Amino acid sequence: MAVPKKKSSRSRRNMRRYSAAYKLEAVADTTCAFTNTKVRSHTVSIKAIREGLYTPRAKTTTAKNA
Repeated sequence: MAVPKKKSSRSRRNMRRYSAAYKLEAVADTTCAFTNTKVRSHTVSIKAIREGLYTPRAKTTTAKNA
């Protein structure tokens, strides 16, 4: 297992952490097709589910190779 020879300073540690987080992109918002409210991408609003506007599809089962 790799072990550092010297202690990393707080400054270097924080620079490493900042640079990794800085590269992340913001989460994109879209509108729900049923209620036109803002939601995260690939999701449906809770309001649409409660009001019965959206019903999830039944899960399909696939047969694995026997």
